[in-house]
Amino acid sequence: METEPLSNKARGGADAARTALVHDWLTGMRGGEKCLKVLCELLPRADLFTLLHLAGKVDPVIESHAPRTSFLQALPGVGRYHRYLLPLFPLAVEGFDLDAYPLVVSISHCAAKGVIPGPESRHICYCLTPMRYVWDQYPAYFGAHGRTAAPRGLTRLVAHYLRMWDVAASSRVDEFVAISRFVAARIRKYYRREAPVIYPPVEVSRYEAVPSPERDYYLAVAADAPYKRLDIVLEAFRVLGRRLKIVGRAPAGEAARSRRGGLKNVEWLGWRPDEELRDLYANCRALLFPGTEDFGLVPVEVQASGRPVIAYGRGGVLESVRGVSVREAGQRDRRSWRRDWTGIFFQEPTADALVEAVECFEAVEDRFDPARIREWATRFDRSVFERRWKRLLDLEDAADPG
Repeated sequence: METEPLSNKARGGADAARTALVHDWLTGMRGGEKCLKVLCELLPRADLFTLLHLAGKVDPVIESHAPRTSFLQALPGVGRYHRYLLPLFPLAVEGFDLDAYPLVVSISHCAAKGVIPGPESRHICYCLTPMRYVWDQYPAYFGAHGRTAAPRGLTRLVAHYLRMWDVAASSRVDEFVAISRFVAARIRKYYRREAPVIYPPVEVSRYEAVPSPERDYYLAVAADAPYKRLDIVLEAFRVLGRRLKIVGRAPAGEAARSRRGGLKNVEWLGWRPDEELRDLYANCRALLFPGTEDFGLVPVEVQASGRPVIAYGRGGVLESVRGVSVREAGQRDRRSWRRDWTGIFFQEPTADALVEAVECFEAVEDRFDPARIREWATRFDRSVFERRWKRLLDLEDAADPG
């Protein structure tokens, strides 16, 4: 169960005109930006700060807040290489002058929580994750199989510096709020802080189950990041031969390599508009979700479309999906099958385990109830997110006479 946020400072209704929203960077609309959009609507006169902003890449609601950027914005073509500037992020985020804001709300998966608020400010951090690059995901990004070309000694030195800064920056936060119990546990481990949970929002009403879905393809939706584990999906579907659609940008040359390698069953779609994505959700056999995620908005969106999820059973997906393990699914007959299950979990992050999970799913596919799956998704509806944040910020008591 989610726990109620508790303020560490005297509470009062939030004054949107004297609130600072802080986000890491604004280069596209993914999970964190969807959370930010709702907070921008709840605080329509708040000022928005971010390390860098690519105009037109985020929702108009966010754009309307005229994001204020750091010195990184002045670097030519910074949107193409900003992730390589990670060592500069602490300096950049500490450069924002927030002394005039009694309330600071940071939405952070990297450096945003490290802003320096005024001495009387109340700083709430909605933590998407502790800085994964230097904590639990460090090997994936910088280890022997990581994608950085920097010398190993240099990356260790930078990571050490960033870990020390990250812990120090966490002390500038009055209240942490986590996006899942999984993230709350990592906040406790790395920052020694407790954090209640408010799950990210999904506008469930925008998705619907279709009466007769096509169900002739599996679906994966993922950015090109090591922890997303698309390598597992490609290896598994080389064996399975089932039709697979991948929404997201393929790593350089990956689409061509897939074709040359005989993976004619795999279709790389790139990023698709929301309307097309909703159609892909509603007509897939199941979503494949092989990585260890902090929560998992995409699985909730797919479930809101009445379709099940096949996921690696670790991380926030254990909260966003009501799943059954491959082993237990194989032991249940139709009479003992729980109709409120919404997916299947495999227990090892390997292609063999995913192959087994897909084959298990196909044996019980007709037992998944689209109406029950969609009903589960409603507990993550945007209305729940808004209600929790209004209570946290005392917005119900902050009527705007204008």
